[in-house]
Formats: sequence, structure tokens, C-alpha cells
Amino acid sequence: MSAESNLSIILPAYNEAGVVGTVVQGLRESFPHAEILVVDDRSRDETAEEASAAGARVISHKYNMGNGAAIKTGALHATGDVLVFMDADGQHSAENVRALLTKIDEGYDMAIGARDSDGQANRRRHFGNGLLNRLASVLTGHRIDDLTSGFRAARANTFRQFLYLLPNGFSYPTTSTMAFLRSGHSVAFVPIKVHKRKGASKISLAKDGVRFLVIVMKMTTLFSPMRVFFPLSILFFVLGAVRYGYFYWETGGFSAFAGVMFITAILIFLIGLISEQVTALHYGISRAETDYKNLDDNSSS
Repeated sequence: MSAESNLSIILPAYNEAGVVGTVVQGLRESFPHAEILVVDDRSRDETAEEASAAGARVISHKYNMGNGAAIKTGALHATGDVLVFMDADGQHSAENVRALLTKIDEGYDMAIGARDSDGQANRRRHFGNGLLNRLASVLTGHRIDDLTSGFRAARANTFRQFLYLLPNGFSYPTTSTMAFLRSGHSVAFVPIKVHKRKGASKISLAKDGVRFLVIVMKMTTLFSPMRVFFPLSILFFVLGAVRYGYFYWETGGFSAFAGVMFITAILIFLIGLISEQVTALHYGISRAETDYKNLDDNSSS
């Protein structure tokens, strides 16, 4: 069955009046049978009314909760088997959506629109995102072309498994990408061209950049702790060995500081080992519960 046959398109929106109606109309023309769901994050303008008039189903938050919270609300209320998440600011086109759905039809669990340098807000943003992409690629063992792109398609049941991990702020793309990759789900990156957004970006490079970095480390230690702890352990061991070699060469004695470094290396390794076992146990239980639920649902139907 084609991904387009049972599709929900989710647009988190905050103060997007003047553009959200056009976006919804374009999607309605290209995907007449899809559910188009706009989650209004307590906008101060006519976003909700404009989206509803254009033909979208609108869910409004009681107060401003954040982009990630809107994504979670949309995922929980959507009825489609495949979910597409995209901005309501006019950056993405229907052709972009079809490119993602093609990857889902090929068997991928998630497809992400990877922006080129022209699709970034500015050079600093492009440079910062590039560093995050490289770091995340090293920590996950998978090439990540665009860690922070919010334009993506995913299988609904798989995406909902990770809703409890998603923050309420703007770092939901980072969290969901890392979660899918580290838990063994297939992810494809699709090169896309994006239009110039209408209005100012709501993401701060300094504040949100640090937050994205923390999310990368958090998700890595959650799903594969030794990817972080083992290199740190090796680093402290090498520093201790260098300190010991230099001290022994100079004095012929043992360096107490080198001993502390060796002990620290061992402790970090052991912490990583225990964390790895806890992660494997937790993930095994979660997968068993999911499989049991799916089996129970299939039996009921």
C-alpha cells in the first residue's frame, strides 16, 4: 500500500497568519485525500482561523507550549499510518513531500529532507549545523546529512514509540533522528530545495545550538552509552600514561596524578559498561512490550 493512501500531514504553527492558508491550500490540492492537521501553539494572530478556512483540521493549545509539544499533539491526534511533519512558513513544497513518501514506500521507517547550504538561514547556522551533523554521525555510526531538519516523514506507529523522549522545544528533530538511528530503525536523507521562509526564524543559534548539542549527547548515552564513555576512558588512560612516562623520565618515580588518571579511566569505563547493560535491558523490555501490544491489537482485530 502506498504511503500516500493513508497520510496525515502535520504542521505545527505559531503566528503564521498570512502564509499558513496558502500552505494548506497547496497541500490540499496535491494530496486531496490526506488528513491535514494544523496544531496552533496559541498564536496571537489569525493562524487557526486561516488554516481552518483553507481546509485543515485545527487543534489549538490552551497556551504556548513549544514546537516539540505541537509535534507530539499532532502525532497523537493524527489518523494516518504515515505522518509528514513540515513547517507552516512556506519553506516546503508538495514535491518535497512526495520525495519523502517515495522513501517510505521503499521500506524506510523515516525519511528526512536534507537542506543544502542555500536552505540554511545564514552562514553561521550552516556552519553550526554542519558541526552537529559530523558529531552525530560519529556518535551514531551513521551518516547524518541534516540533523536539525524538521521536515520529515515517518511511520506513525514507530514514531509514537519515541514521543516520551521528545522535548517541547525546537530540538524534536535532533531527538527523533538520534532515537530512530540508535534503536535500529532505517532512516533516509533526501536532498531538497527549500523556499525562503516568510517571517523571522524562531530559533536562536546560541541558545538552541547548545541545546541541540546536549540532546545529541543525551540520546547517544541513552541508546549507546559506550560511544561516549569508551572514548573518554581511553582519553584519560592515554593522558595518565603520558603523565606517568614524563614523570618517570624526570624523577624515576611513580606519579600520583597519573594514578588518579588511570583510576578515572577505569571508573569511566565501568560506568559506561553498566550504562550499556541498563540500556540493553530497558530497550529489550520496551521492544517486548511493543511487540506484545501489536500482537494483542492484531488478535483483537
